[in-house]
Amino acid sequence: MAQKVQRVVIDAGHGGHDPGAVGKFSKEKDITLSIALKTGNLIKEHLKDVEVIYTRKTDVFVELHRRARIANEAKADLFISIHCNANKSTSPYGSETYVMGLHRSDANLAVAQLENASILLEDDYHVQYEGFDPRSPEGYIFFSMLQNAFLDQGLDFASRVQGHFRNHVKLYDRGVKQAGFLVLYKTTMPSVLIEAGFISNANEEKLLASESGQNKIAQAIFRAVKDYKHAVEKIPPPRYDETAAADVSDEQADTSSGNPGGGTASSVTGPATDQASATGLPVFKVQFMISKTEKRLTSPEFKGIKEIGFYFHQGMYKYTSGNENSMEDAMKIKKDLDKKGYRDSFVIAFFNGERISIDEARKLLKN
Repeated sequence: MAQKVQRVVIDAGHGGHDPGAVGKFSKEKDITLSIALKTGNLIKEHLKDVEVIYTRKTDVFVELHRRARIANEAKADLFISIHCNANKSTSPYGSETYVMGLHRSDANLAVAQLENASILLEDDYHVQYEGFDPRSPEGYIFFSMLQNAFLDQGLDFASRVQGHFRNHVKLYDRGVKQAGFLVLYKTTMPSVLIEAGFISNANEEKLLASESGQNKIAQAIFRAVKDYKHAVEKIPPPRYDETAAADVSDEQADTSSGNPGGGTASSVTGPATDQASATGLPVFKVQFMISKTEKRLTSPEFKGIKEIGFYFHQGMYKYTSGNENSMEDAMKIKKDLDKKGYRDSFVIAFFNGERISIDEARKLLKN
């Protein structure tokens, strides 16, 4: 495995005279470009030592072989190609992330054929792809002979993408898959192709085409990059005071998404604030889940979690654990939640029934 993740190439699928899949009111090429730029901006802002390179920053056509060459010439440590899925039926929905390999099902082959069809818009595709015909199922036997030296790393990163899509965007998880994508097969680093959702599905097209949906998808991909980088470089989980500069909190996500729920950081209501500041001091809790709908605090999914509460903030129900008078005690709860699978939990603070920043809470404790 590579020892560092210092250069990431982000590839916005399609572009220019290649619209990609077309929905009722949107085009794949526009959605992928927006998500790619948002993802790159998050990486540049929060992972200062990572260089971001785009295969395209505008609505231009870039040949598939040139996208791989951009990554190879840059000696990238990770290649991320962003796409939207489509189907003749409007029923399929959900996200899936692919690594290079031989398709194991007709459905995987269909996705690869759809994305590889872009080469038919290239003038010299017979030469560039050695006579490969993306429409012929027989041609894909070629991919069974490839040895992908970066398969394990690609699978690792792909699983992280799917996990964050599932947990933070609430996209149905269609899994990590393998198929013969031309944009991946000549890359010389861990590479994935993300199908962020179905533009052919009415609900998912709304998500994919919306500013808030694109923000959430970009944040999920960013989190996967951060997690993968930390795993590769064997970076231990940061202390919370370091996390503020290295992560995207759910509050930032809500603010940047243009959530119609609006509100400021102090605009909170709910049981999580009821016990706060009874001692005249700030109270620390660990936020571990957000939901569009209210959940019963006695729900089986909360089994084993201590002192559950929630507050309503910017149109979302945000669930917390603990009611602590010190940051240290809250961090113990966070570690316990990490073990339970809530690895993106983080510490928050309340004072006089209002959510405040950790810095403010520390100042109040000093005073």
